This record gives sequence, structure tokens and C-alpha cells, in this order.
Amino acid sequence: MDFASVSSNLLYGAFIAYLIATFFFGGAIRDKKSAHKANKWPVFGITVTVIGFIAQVGYFITRWIAAGHAPVSNLFEFTTFFGMMLVGAFIVIYFIYKLSVLGLFALPIALLIIAYASMFPTEISPLIPALQTNWLHIHVTTAAAGEAILAISFVAGLIYLIKSIDQTYRSKKTFWLEVILYTLISTIGFIIMTTSFHLANYEASFNWINKEEQKEEMVYHLPPLVGPHEGELTADNGFEPLVTMPAIINAKKLNTVLWSLLSGLVLYWAIRLLVRKRIAAALQPLVKQVNSELLDEIGYRSVTIGFPVFTLGALIFAMIWAQLAWTRFWGWDPKEVWALITWLFYAAFLHLRLSKGWHGEKSAWLAVGGFAIIMFNLVAVNLVIAGLHSYA
Repeated sequence: MDFASVSSNLLYGAFIAYLIATFFFGGAIRDKKSAHKANKWPVFGITVTVIGFIAQVGYFITRWIAAGHAPVSNLFEFTTFFGMMLVGAFIVIYFIYKLSVLGLFALPIALLIIAYASMFPTEISPLIPALQTNWLHIHVTTAAAGEAILAISFVAGLIYLIKSIDQTYRSKKTFWLEVILYTLISTIGFIIMTTSFHLANYEASFNWINKEEQKEEMVYHLPPLVGPHEGELTADNGFEPLVTMPAIINAKKLNTVLWSLLSGLVLYWAIRLLVRKRIAAALQPLVKQVNSELLDEIGYRSVTIGFPVFTLGALIFAMIWAQLAWTRFWGWDPKEVWALITWLFYAAFLHLRLSKGWHGEKSAWLAVGGFAIIMFNLVAVNLVIAGLHSYA
């Protein structure tokens, strides 16, 4: 049996199931006229979500068999696992609180994460020596699970802010809420741009000098807005980079991030022109009947569960692995630094919540800020900043 092919089909099936479930949860948003009728949409939504989750677990198991190791060793594998854990965390929270609107927002975010992952190389490759240890599986899977649980607090916080922030006038709150939605839309822009240039078979190559002063080749699949350190374009594609980056920056991946932000900006304003209002204002009617206190509780509970899991995976288990792989528990690698920043942020979240009484909107903003740090760690630190974790 071709387990690699089976795993790909299962992941695709899970993606379709999550997409269908999103529409079911959308149908569960009742209006006042139908509030007295039995609502079957949430049952359909959670059933299809569970089916999709089982399919994605099947993807994980079959890819593990095909690879011979836990499929969390590159950016595609880690990000798809992160998306799977996010859906798993949502399923558990849903059965506790039975809040359909959570699925309407959590599943699209999981879909964006899985689609984002699929834009990176999906080939199964052998592990480098530093990764050939069971602590890789323990550290990475636990860290991803912790981040996924923490991401549910972001979903609850985002819904809370969309509901509570007054959209009748412009303010700092409406601005920052739109920035959050723009970053989500930028993921869609990334998928569109990457797919478009892939279909066009676009390619540009550079000879450049890495931080060890060695000459290497770097191949771009998007037009180079930024070029590598001392890069020389070896293929005439009619597009010279606007600026070159220092050797510590991965110029190719920074270029991908810049294209994502630019395409996201175009897509964001296209949506704004279509709905003729701020996107948060367009979404507000979907969440107007949600219990704000329930959202606040879900956000807090997600952090109280996710924080210790993240502590185990991203700090304690990570340090054990680092000692085995690099003979030191801590080395101030960029990934290590941002894991610590993430931990400190959520520790501050719990302190402010318990000691200072930061509930409601303040707590929601903190949950959103924490997820922004998680995504910066996933995207910018993995893609742009060179370090020991750059294999991801």
C-alpha cells in the first residue's frame, strides 16, 4: 500500500469535511424568527467535524508509517499537525459549551492553517541527525498541542471583540480589529499568489553568499522583491530585487511573506469595497446573540489548559531535546527566544486575569495578542530568521 498517497487523500478529505462543517455551523446561527424551531445544523456541523478530524488523524498515522518517524519534522508536517490539534481542541470545547458560533470561526482558521501548510514542500524526507530522537516527537507534538489549545482562546477573544466593539465610528479598537482580520486574509492571499505563480511555472535563481561566507544558489518561485546577501541573478526574468538582505535573513522566505502581505492588502480592500463597511462590522450580525460571559470563560479556560501543555512541550521537553541534540539546554536561538516570549506573555495573561481582574474585553485583547505571537513564531521565525530551527 502507498501510505504516502493514502495520507494525502485523507488530509484532503479532512479539509473538505471542515469546509462543509463550517457551512453547517453557519446555518446554526439562528435569527429571531426561527429561534423557536429545533436547530439540527449544529448536530450536522459537529458530526462532519469529527469525521474530518478522524480523517486527519488517519493522515497523521499513515504519513508516520510512510516516513518511518513522526510527521512533524518540517513546516508542512508541523503546521498540518497544529491545524489538527486546533480542530481537536475545538471539538472538546464544543462538547462542553455547545457554542456553534465557535465552529463558524475556529474551522475557517484551521482551514487557513492547513491550506497555508500545503503551500510548502510536502515530500517525505529523511531526518537530519539532530532530529533522530524520540524527544523530537514528544517536544514538537506537545508544543503544537499547547499552541492549538491556546488558539481557541484567540477564537473566543476574536468573537468577543467583533461583538462588543462599537462599529458606528472609527477608533483605535476598530483599527486593530481590522488589522487582525487583515492578517487572516493575508493567509488567503499567500495561497492565491503561491498557487498562481506555481501554475505559471515561475522561477528565478540567485548565486549568493551565506553567513559562513560560502557561495550557494537560491531559487525563488515568486518575483524577488528582496534579494539574498550579495545575490547575483542568474536567470533573466525581467524582475530585479528592490533591495538585498543581510545573510542572517532568509531573503527567499521573507520575499514570500512580503508577497503574502501585499496580496492580502489587495484582497482585504476588495472585500471592503464589496461589503462597503469594515469587515468586523459585516461579521457583527453573526455574533450579536452570543453570550459574552460564555466567550470570556471559554477564552480563560483555554489558556488555563493550554499554558501548562505549552510549558511542557515548548520549554521543558525542548530543553531536554536541546541537551541531547546540541549539548546545551538553552542557547538563545531565535526559536527558543520566541518560545520564551510566548510563555512569558501567557504567564502575564494569567497574572493580569487573576490578580488585576482583567476580564471581558481586556482579556480578549490579550488572547488575540498571544495568538499573534504564536503566529509570528510559526511564520516569521521559521521563515525569515536564520537559526538552528531553520530546517523547519
